[in-house]
Amino acid sequence: MCHADESRPPAPPGPSGEVASAGEVHLTSADDARVLTYQALPAQPTGAGVVLLPDVRGAHEFYRDLARGFAEAGVVAVVLDYYGRIADDDARGPGFDGFAHAARLDRDLVLSDVRAAVDHLLALGVTEAFTVGFCLGGAISWGQSALEPRLAGAIGFYGRPAECRELIPRMRVPLLVLAAGADQLTPVDDNLAFDRELAEAGVPHEFRLYEGAPHSFFDGALPDQADHAADAWRRVLAFIAEHSREAECTPR
Repeated sequence: MCHADESRPPAPPGPSGEVASAGEVHLTSADDARVLTYQALPAQPTGAGVVLLPDVRGAHEFYRDLARGFAEAGVVAVVLDYYGRIADDDARGPGFDGFAHAARLDRDLVLSDVRAAVDHLLALGVTEAFTVGFCLGGAISWGQSALEPRLAGAIGFYGRPAECRELIPRMRVPLLVLAAGADQLTPVDDNLAFDRELAEAGVPHEFRLYEGAPHSFFDGALPDQADHAADAWRRVLAFIAEHSREAECTPR
């Protein structure tokens, strides 16, 4: 099960900064499609920015809250919705059938939309861009390692390796893989195989398997997962900081 209406993102670690602004922004993709995003801008930006790639329901409230959490940590955040071409409107409430819409997604068009979101981050003054995905978005995010060379890193929570495995030989951008040990959608063996396959292909990556954690464990409404969620937050922010520094030292 992906994040439901009662889910809420855990608070980021450390002192909370101010959010300068937050709200919906519509971008234009390469095929002139109208793409819904929700952006949150920090009052004190670090230079890093993330494209948030949601679960099957798209840009619902969990991810809007999460975008504001990233902004509190000094990171510009843009939530990308996948469904502007195939949904009747922009509502992503409990009545929205994300699984039915996800089955109709054109992955080439999703890539085009990710590129539009990265363009938007760079236009906002972001110097180092990352993708951060969850469930459906987790595998989409890892795949950007092979598809979007402008990224400094690609982060995914409880994605399905099978949905991006064919891209491993082309992956170059560093990955952070955060896997659930009791995931209903992905067996532990498949997560461990993904880690081995990345290593064998020489893909720079960090892998963390949270033993006993269910799918969508990154949820402030699950008190028994608080330690896992807090550790994941720390790893995400540390990964962003580390690869931002590396990018600053690498000639363009």
